[in-house]
Formats: sequence, structure tokens, C-alpha cells
Amino acid sequence: MEHTLYVVGIGPGNPDYVVPKGIETIKKATVLVGSERALEDFRAPGQTTYAITGKLSILAEQIQQELVSHDVVVMVSGDTGYYSLLPYLKKKFPNQPIEVIAGISSMTFAFARLGEVWHDADLMSFHGRQPSPEQLAYREGKKMGFLTDPEYNPAHIARILCESGWPASTTAAALERLSYDDEHIVRGTLESLQDLEGFGHSVLVVLG
Repeated sequence: MEHTLYVVGIGPGNPDYVVPKGIETIKKATVLVGSERALEDFRAPGQTTYAITGKLSILAEQIQQELVSHDVVVMVSGDTGYYSLLPYLKKKFPNQPIEVIAGISSMTFAFARLGEVWHDADLMSFHGRQPSPEQLAYREGKKMGFLTDPEYNPAHIARILCESGWPASTTAAALERLSYDDEHIVRGTLESLQDLEGFGHSVLVVLG
């Protein structure tokens, strides 16, 4: 019998924001894979678990071994189709049945927290990559959302945007720990956010 690799988006992280189908799949898992934080929040007694670390090649070997005998459920933060582990898993397991259960991306969650729509926003990531100068160019009324990392945090990105011609008075907001009790949101301008500390893995929303 061929076993299935399930990829489940767990949204911003709080179990309250995982779709029911995702929760059901996670609870029924024999083998569960996810970040340390996700495993703490979602694992059930009796499940075999593997933590996602920087050593993805080792993780892929562990998943391959488990798929011989069991279905495997991999939890990914945010939405499965938005800068997730899904492309890597599809490349590593091209002949394996894969079922994807979408979640809420941290980006859409951030816009919701601000009471803003995102259908007219340019969504980009500074997490492990850098948008082109053309993507960052100023245009009046332009709206953008960025995933950040410790190097390219909101303060750093705010400086880059100002150097790229964005008015320092442009409205912006940095959001981290979304959906958790210690959720932290700072609203301001590109100028004020340049002094913001922390907010490594977070979301920056710019409302031009």
C-alpha cells in the first residue's frame, strides 16, 4: 500500500486558527513533523515526531523511512502555498502521493489585524531573499507586505525603502507573534520604524 505525505498549513501558529480538516489530520497522524513550537502545541500521545531544523536532508531521509510503513503529516507555518516547505517536499518526493491542506498565511493574517485588504497589495519576502529594486520602487498609493528575518527586519527594510525614494512619513506597521497571547503590533511611519528593535521573523505592512 502506498502511503501519503500530508502537508498541513497551521496558519499563524495558534491552534484556534487552523482549519478543522487540518486539525483532524494532525490529530490522526501516526508520524508528525513540524517545528519544535508546532510539535509542542499539536503533538498527541503515541505519535512519532520529528522536528524541522536546518538539516532538511536528514529530515527528508527520516520522512522517507517512515513513508514505507505510515502516512506522514508535515505541519508548515502559514499557508502551504506561500513561501512554505511544500516545494522542497515535492522535489524530494516526486513520486509520492501528496495531499495539501491549506492554512492562513501570516501575511493575510497581518492585513486582517490591521483591518486592511490585501488584494491590491504587492506581497514579497526578505526572508532568505531580496526583492528587486523595481519591486521596491515608490508609487503613490502603493501597498506592500513583507516577510522579514533577523537580518532584514522591519527597521532595516524601512531604511531600504526610504533610500529607494519612499517618503519617510509613509504609514507602516510591524507585526510579530501573530495569533499568540504575546502578539506585538507597532504602527508608525517608515521613519519611526527605523528605530524599532527586534521583530526578526515578522511581517511588515507598508500603506503608501
